[in-house]
Amino acid sequence: MGARRIATSLHLQVTLSLNNYIDALDPTHQPPSLSLIRAGACCFGVAVRTVSGSLDAPFKLKNRTGISMKLAIRFFSFGFLSLCLATFVQAQSSPTTSTTSTSTTTTTSSSADKSAVAGATNSARTDVYTVHFTHAALGKAAELGESFKSPGPNGPIAGHEVVLRHQYGDSWDYAVISHYGTKMTIEAARQQQASAQRDLSDWHNDTIVNGPSWAEFSRALGLADDVKKTAGAVYVVSFYRSAPGQREAAEKNLATPPDPATDKAAGTVLMQHLEGAPWQYLGVVRYNSWQDMATSQANSVPQTSKKDSPWSQMRETVAYHTDTLCDRLQ
Repeated sequence: MGARRIATSLHLQVTLSLNNYIDALDPTHQPPSLSLIRAGACCFGVAVRTVSGSLDAPFKLKNRTGISMKLAIRFFSFGFLSLCLATFVQAQSSPTTSTTSTSTTTTTSSSADKSAVAGATNSARTDVYTVHFTHAALGKAAELGESFKSPGPNGPIAGHEVVLRHQYGDSWDYAVISHYGTKMTIEAARQQQASAQRDLSDWHNDTIVNGPSWAEFSRALGLADDVKKTAGAVYVVSFYRSAPGQREAAEKNLATPPDPATDKAAGTVLMQHLEGAPWQYLGVVRYNSWQDMATSQANSVPQTSKKDSPWSQMRETVAYHTDTLCDRLQ
């Protein structure tokens, strides 16, 4: 009866441990394998009783057949007990592993989406845009800004336009980026702007570029967000011309997403020249606030003198560039 007492005690201890484990679980977040744990415990109890019964059974050497049968029963019982124990342990450990894996995947995906550059590669630049930089005539800056609210005769797809207003940087007053879809047609006999509207600006330049889809462009610049959420957003508009023989290297450098550990950029777009101005790439970076932009600049300044810093790398491939800080007019 010694083996039976030991087995009964072991079974009680395992059952008590199982109940304590289940009671400690958050009832709203119980693992999906809880039923498997209970089943494993039941199997464990059956196995323990089977083994104890086989151990307590009299081992009489009547004949070889009897010996073989008793040995087979004991080996089977021990094997069954081991299998139940393994199932029980696996059921306890699998929920934690699954949760950790899911959490890691979600975090990585979220970080990648936030830091990715829209239009980082040629294959990602599927749509055609125009980029219009303009400078207001003396005393006409406010009127010029208001004029963009009324679409022109050769305008883009309705609603597919963003107007950025100069705050610090280059000499232009407004940048207007318009989306035309996957192709654009220019006709010789097209309708012209009214003279009153043309007189609001004393110079401008237009460039046709390719860029990401409108959905990606809008996401990066926050155009689809609630206006109240993006009211304080800041945009850095930059254009670049690579050094001779360095165009591919320059594009790779410009397509590198900002480091989220030091840069609080909320979205980045890269567009490539097709026809027009002498620059080759246009970049637009959005920050949710002036404070976020200032923090990013403060973080980057100590890195400037390092050989592998973004500041140093750009000056190895880019011959000319300008940066302009803007708010968004519409």
